[in-house]
Order: sequence, then C-alpha cells, then structure tokens
Amino acid sequence: MNTTKTSQLHIFFFPYLAHGRTIPALDIANLFASRGFKTTIILTPVNASIYAKTIERSRNLGLQIRVLLIKFPAEEFRLPKGCEIARLATTNEMLATFHTATIRLEHPLEQLIAEHRPDCLVADSLFTWATRVAARFGITRLEFDGTNFFSMCASMSMNKYQPHKKVSSESEPFVIPNLPHEIKLTRDQLPFFMKQDSDQVPKREDQAEESELASYGVIVNSFYELERDYADHYRRVLGRKAWHIGPTCLFYKDEEGKAQRGDESFNTDKHECLTWLDSKEPNSVVYVCFGSVVNFSDAQLMEIALGLEASGKQFILVVRKARPEGSRKEEWLPEGFEKRVEGRGLIIRNWAPQVLILEHEAVGGIVTHCGWNSILEGICAGVPMVTWPVMADQFYNEKLVVQILRIGVGVGAKKWARFVGDNVRREALEKALNQLMEGEEAEKMRSRAKVLAGKASKAFEKGGSSFSDFNALIEELLKLRRSA
Repeated sequence: MNTTKTSQLHIFFFPYLAHGRTIPALDIANLFASRGFKTTIILTPVNASIYAKTIERSRNLGLQIRVLLIKFPAEEFRLPKGCEIARLATTNEMLATFHTATIRLEHPLEQLIAEHRPDCLVADSLFTWATRVAARFGITRLEFDGTNFFSMCASMSMNKYQPHKKVSSESEPFVIPNLPHEIKLTRDQLPFFMKQDSDQVPKREDQAEESELASYGVIVNSFYELERDYADHYRRVLGRKAWHIGPTCLFYKDEEGKAQRGDESFNTDKHECLTWLDSKEPNSVVYVCFGSVVNFSDAQLMEIALGLEASGKQFILVVRKARPEGSRKEEWLPEGFEKRVEGRGLIIRNWAPQVLILEHEAVGGIVTHCGWNSILEGICAGVPMVTWPVMADQFYNEKLVVQILRIGVGVGAKKWARFVGDNVRREALEKALNQLMEGEEAEKMRSRAKVLAGKASKAFEKGGSSFSDFNALIEELLKLRRSA
C-alpha cells in the first residue's frame, strides 16, 4: 500500500490500564504505523515508563509512534500512589475503585483530542464512554476488546438470553443459546456481577453493548481460520462490524522485539531460562504461568508446586511473588522443593519472556489461566495447553481451547473467583499434566496445535486472512476521511 496516501491519517490509541490489554494495543499501533499511519498512544506516566523501551524500539524501526501522557486520579480515589495498572489493585474493592477512576479520564481525553485532532480513536471496550467522546468531535471510534469472536458471541448470548437465571443451583449446567456449538457453563463460572439483580445494579454488559453498537466497529486480535464459525456468527448473524487482524504478537520477528513485549519494570535475564531450555529434549518441558493479574494464595501455589513435583515433568514455573526481604523462606514453597526438583524445574520469580519460552523447541505445553494473549501466543508456538481459568472471559476461552479447537485439557477449575481462582488440588494438576504430555491423545493435541500455528503464520503474512482484513479496515478509514 502506498504510504504517502496514509501518512497524514492520524490515529489515537487509548488502551485500558492493564498489561493484557495494553500489550496487544501497542502491537496494533505498530501494525498501523507500519502501513504509514501517524499513531499516538495515550498512557499514564507509570504505564509510559513500563513500555518506554518497547515504544522507543518501534521508533528506531522508523515507525511514526508517539506517546501523550494522561494523569490518572489515583490520589483522588484514595488509591495508592502509582496505582495506575490494574494488577496493582489487589482486592475486589480496589479494582472496582480503579475502574471507577478511569471514568474520570473522559475530560482529559477530550482535551487531547481537541488539541491534536486525530482522525480515529481506537479505545478499549472497557472505556464505554469513549464512543460519545469520539462523537463529540465527529471522529471514528473503533473498539478494541482484547478477546476473540467466540467469547464475544458467548457474552452477547448470555446477556440477551440470560440462561443462567433458568437453573436452580450454582453448579447446574446450562447451554448458552444461539451459538454454532453446544457450549455449557454453570453459574459458578460466571462473573459475580452477572448474577446480581439487574433491576438494582446497572449491568456493565448493557453499557458495553450500547457502546459497541454506537462505535464504528471492533478490532479483534484473532484470525479467521482459528474461529471461522464465530467470526461469521458475529458479523453475519449478530450483524456486528469487525475486523480480525491477528495474531498481533507475530508482528515481532526478532528475539529482542519478542523479549520486550511485556513489563519493562521487571528485569528478567531472558538468557538464563533460554540457556536452561537449550539443555532439554524437544517437547519435554511444561511452561506454567498465570498472567499478570492472578494472585493465587500461598496454599494454592504450594499445591501447584507439589503437583508439578508429583508429575515428574520438567517445568518452568513463573511465580510473581518475590522472596520476603531479608528472609530465605517463602510460605508457598514446600520444604526442600527446589533441591528435589533441581535440574528438572526452574522457578522464575518475576516477568518471563513468554513468547521466546513458548517458541523454544524444548517446550511441549503450557499451563495457562486462559487469558487471550497467552492462548494466542501458545497457538502461534504450536503448543497444547492445560487450561486453568480464573476470571474475566477465561471460562469462555477454555471452552474454545478444549471443546472446539481440541488442543487442551482442563485442570478442573469450576468457580469464577477474581484474583484467587478456584481451589485446585495437586492431584488434578498432576493428572492434567500427564494427559497433556503423555499418550496418543497428547500427540493428537500437539499435532492440532502445530497445524494451527502454521495457519496463524499464514493468516498474518501478506495475502493471508488477517492481512487482507487489515487492508479492508485501512480502506474504510481512508474512505471515511475522504468523505468527512
């Protein structure tokens, strides 16, 4: 595409203040900038410092990307100083306050738009008020949801038909209506706010759906071959406008770019874990990571450690709990554990270079909380999964991985519990790991995962489904600008 036609087209990106949503939003900004668009990313000061190296690297590649700062009202809402990232809100109450505080960003966003006059605003779906901000200035608002077509379809059907209100107990299964497959959930697996009295508590799904309907359309970090039934269902049956442009993690081709997709406030020595993996046989190591928000109790972490030990599998375990200052003891760590698993187990106590780890030939599977970024990265690396959903859209995502794609096995998590998750015993993890790594069905899952990895790569390349859909989106934006 001739970049001279697009160089003056200016797009604002306003990601939600959470790693799982900011990282893919930065990927998408890079995609637009690589086609000649002028891109501006709006971040709070803390988030800007976290992603400074990633953004600077994009600039060094010649991409037109800049950052505008927006102040987050942490002190006004009595949040700790510097609490500008969702993972720092460690209780339900804090997270609710944090989200309420984001509503106060509406006026500062208006000021930035008035000053810089972008042509388009790509704002996170959690900023439901962003659609009316864009409308005030007569600019296009695109929504970025951070999830996939399957989860969006399931969520919309849940909100419309409310099948969870027709069962008699928290554990009784119900079918989500009007989907291409028979998908069953229980009330236990739903967010707490979905089970509240809608006559008394405004439902966030209603607000989100109204915002989506009023926006121009949705950018989806997925690819058509992964979930074609649900991409078609979302657009043709539900009548929504959307473009699949992923997996965006494939934008980065070199080791440095892949390693820098994350939180730069953690200083992991990426070479240490990769060197450790170099000594292992292909498909012999399980990577265990639960994202940036999940905060398991010491008791649950101990069950994970003991399950890994009992399985006999080689593993990398990412635990975001540093040793207490001045102490050698960690409450979650079983006595003598590290010595017993020496040589076959590696513990990383901060941020890990996940993409590089998953791509290593020694890694044969991942234990994941079913965050969409982790699932996509696992799919791109061609590794099967043990699914351990905790919150958000993760129970939907588990159904996609296990039931539809058939590249994973569930650990048995049955309850939606923000941060802490359901209580899962060591025996359940041991069983799931054996199913993931051993036997004929494990090989079939791995084979299906490898096929999907190939399809993901082709979709993102020139001429692929995501490349073509991205071109279609660009053409629409150019037409809108010409007609304005």
